Amino acid sequence: MKNPYINRIVDDVLAKKLKTTGGTLIKGPKWCGKTTTAKQVAKSDINLQDVKTFKQYKKIAENDISILLEGDKPKLIDEWQEIPEIWNAVRSDIDEENEVGSYILTGSVTPNDEDTGNLHSGIGRISFVEMKPMTLYESGESNGTISLKDIIDGKVVVKGQKSDIDYQRLAYLICRGGWPSAVNKSEAYALDVVKEYITALCESDIRRIDGVARNPELARSILKSYARQVSTIDSDKTLFDDIKYNYGNVSESTLFDYIRILKRLYVFDEVDAWNPNLRSRTAIRTSPKKAYVDPSIGLAALEVSPKELSHDPETFGLFFENLVNRDLNVYVNKIGGYVKHYRDRSGLECDHVIHLNSGKFGLVQTKLGTSGIEQGIEKLRDIKALIKKANKDRKAVKEPDFMIVINGYDVSYTTEDGIYIIPIGCLKD
Repeated sequence: MKNPYINRIVDDVLAKKLKTTGGTLIKGPKWCGKTTTAKQVAKSDINLQDVKTFKQYKKIAENDISILLEGDKPKLIDEWQEIPEIWNAVRSDIDEENEVGSYILTGSVTPNDEDTGNLHSGIGRISFVEMKPMTLYESGESNGTISLKDIIDGKVVVKGQKSDIDYQRLAYLICRGGWPSAVNKSEAYALDVVKEYITALCESDIRRIDGVARNPELARSILKSYARQVSTIDSDKTLFDDIKYNYGNVSESTLFDYIRILKRLYVFDEVDAWNPNLRSRTAIRTSPKKAYVDPSIGLAALEVSPKELSHDPETFGLFFENLVNRDLNVYVNKIGGYVKHYRDRSGLECDHVIHLNSGKFGLVQTKLGTSGIEQGIEKLRDIKALIKKANKDRKAVKEPDFMIVINGYDVSYTTEDGIYIIPIGCLKD
């Protein structure tokens, strides 16, 4: 018996895209649920990663690629990049038919520049949907009593809503990750899912992506070293030194190649820097913040169990920030916007800066336990004061529309000056 489909936040995003463009590409890491989500609305499909049929599809494409486009619409073409020529064929068919909602493409790999050199952009014809592993709200762990959209719209009172996730449970959820096949499974089985993901990634995917032989052990070493720097803006040199220390001598060009491949496979999900030019004499640090598309990847690479994580609050806090980054990105993507981070060389920082397409923006600090909440509140006040000071001299940037401290605590409240204190176990889109 098939498991029932768990509704995803991206369902609504996909539905809107299918009403506006002829094709929609769902991109994201393997195993995050792209195909399952697409099949909820597709009326026909082909899977280009099916080893039993791929050779047949490849031969058909070489002779008459239009045959692969036959079938009821919307037609799902799973892992389209396996036959890159499909992109132009789909684009041409959309131009000819002039219909919306005709194709859904999925891709777990960003194609090589060489592969895309002869491909049309698809602008105006093919839209894009970014998909990540499940948020805590999608997997049923967050009770969703506080909506991020309602906060942005000023339609919610944050006072007394309680999270159902305690400290130990949160450690498990971060280690388990948001992989659909792990949700609602026994703990032993669920924790094995991300381990199998890493095995497939290092043993197969990094080679299969372009046919280049790569060392699985070096790939694992890179994942471990990256995990030791998660939620930091440490330089590539620091990362490379750590890899070389633990793995052995390896050229920087090789390391760049492996990291490029892991990014193409959507393993890393780095957070770009926000540069509002608040301080004319203080340099803004513009390095991206290191993050995984799901925090469980880093913890599995380090072979850290939920119990071990709960006994290491510092590491727990860094991966909790990665978890918040994952969930915020999904929620904000649906609302319409993006997430960045801020840090200057004086040490002032903001873990997440949410920008909405409406022009609104908010500041978010992430603190695992109650002891850090006051620190988070003070940092938000410091940044708001910095904005006010900058605006006295020149109109640098408007004041934030909202400020939040997201935490692993159990009760929500609002400070006297309007800062929302929200447990991750209460948050939804």
